Amino acid sequence: MSQSDARARRGRSTIARHGRLRKRGPVGTIVKVLASTVAVVVVSSVAVVGYAAWDLSRSAKPVIHLVGEKTSGPVPDIGTYPGGVNLLLAGVDTRTGQGGNYGSLADSSGPGNNDVTMLLHVAADHKSATVVSFPRDLMVPIPECPDGQGGMLSARSKSQFNTTLAEGGLACTVLAVQSLVDDAITIPFAADIKFNGVIAMANAVGGVQVCVASRIDDDLVDPELHMDPGTYTLKGAQALSFLRTREGVGDGSDLGRISNQQVYLSALVRTVKDGGTLTNPAKVWGVANAALKNMEFSASLNNLTTVYQIAMLLKDIDLDKMVFVQYPVFADPDDSNRVVPDYDSAAVLFNALKNDRPIQLGGTVGRGAVVSTNAPTVPDASATTAPPTGSTTSPPSTTSTSTAAPDGTAVTLPDNIQGQSASTTTCSKGN
Repeated sequence: MSQSDARARRGRSTIARHGRLRKRGPVGTIVKVLASTVAVVVVSSVAVVGYAAWDLSRSAKPVIHLVGEKTSGPVPDIGTYPGGVNLLLAGVDTRTGQGGNYGSLADSSGPGNNDVTMLLHVAADHKSATVVSFPRDLMVPIPECPDGQGGMLSARSKSQFNTTLAEGGLACTVLAVQSLVDDAITIPFAADIKFNGVIAMANAVGGVQVCVASRIDDDLVDPELHMDPGTYTLKGAQALSFLRTREGVGDGSDLGRISNQQVYLSALVRTVKDGGTLTNPAKVWGVANAALKNMEFSASLNNLTTVYQIAMLLKDIDLDKMVFVQYPVFADPDDSNRVVPDYDSAAVLFNALKNDRPIQLGGTVGRGAVVSTNAPTVPDASATTAPPTGSTTSPPSTTSTSTAAPDGTAVTLPDNIQGQSASTTTCSKGN
C-alpha cells in the first residue's frame, strides 16, 4: 500500500458495523421523552422557585423586633426546633393603609389595636397543635414594654389587653401574652395581619366553607353581614365581616365572636389540608405570596424558608390533634363589659402545652357556635360565595361532646376553657 493510499484511508471516517440499526421502540421513545421532560421541569421549577423567592422577598414588610429576640446565626431548622414552635398572631383593626374601606380613619387610625390575638403552639414532636385566643376585652397587668420610639412604657396593674399594640407595638403584645402564660412557654415568633390581609388569605385558599345554624344580622361591620341558616363559601370582604362580627353572633360579646372565629378557623384548616394546599407548591406559593404582601413579621420570621417550614409542620398533624381554645376568663367585677383572667384554669392549659401533653376539652364550643351533625364538604377552590343550601346543623345548643383523649396521658381541661378541635364541624350561632 502506498503512503498516499494509507493517508487517504486514515482520513476516512470509520463506521462501526454491528448489524442493521433498529428503529427505536415505543418504550424507548417514551423513556427519552420523559427524561427530556423531567429535565425541563426541574430546570423550570428551579427558575420559578428562585423567581418566587425573589418576588416574595421584595413584597415583605419591614420587620418587627421583639424584646430579647435572637436573630443571629443560620436559619433554624424548624423540623428540629427545640421545644416546638410558639407563634403569636395579632389581627389589627387599623384603617390606615386599607384603601378607605371598613369605616373612617376616625374609627381606628394609626397603628390600631390588637383586635384579635392568637397564640399557636406546635408540640416538639409535631403531632399536635393548639391555638389559644385571647379576648380583646381582657383586663390584665401589662408589663414594662417598648413604646416604639426608643423609650419604655411603665408597667400597669390593670389595662385592657387590646391596647397593647397601639401603645407599644407587637413587641408589647407579645410581652403581655408572655406574662399571662407565666413563662410556661416562650414566644420567639410573632406576626400581625390587617383587614386587607385577611381578605387576601381567604381568597388565596379559594374560600372557606362554613355553616350557619341561626340567622346572623350585623349592620355594624363593613360590608354588612346578613346570613340565613345554611352553608356558605366565604371569600373576600364577606369573610372579613364574618370574622369581625360581634353583634351578629352569640350574645354579642367578644367571647361569642371568638367561638364564631373558631368555626371559620377549623373550617380553614380542613380546607387547607383536605384541599391539598400544603402539598401543592403552586398553592403554597399563592398563600405565601398573600401572607408576605399583607403581614408584618418579627425579625425571627423574616425568612421565607422559616415561614414555609412552620407551615409544613401543620401538614401532618391530624385534625383531632389541632385544637382551638379560648383563654379562660371570669366577668370583671368592676365592669360588666370586661373580663379578667381565670389564672387557675389557664395554668392547667399552659402546663399541658409546656410539657407537650395532649389535651381533652371539658367545656362547650362557646357562645357563638353549635356542633353540626352534618360535616360540610371541602369547597371547590374555584367556587364563589354559595347561596344558602338549607340548615346542616342540629338544633341550636350550647353543649358539645368532649374531644376524645388521644391517649392515656391526655390532660382534661377545666370546663371554663371552651373551644373545639379542627375535626369537629361547628356552625355559627346567630343571635
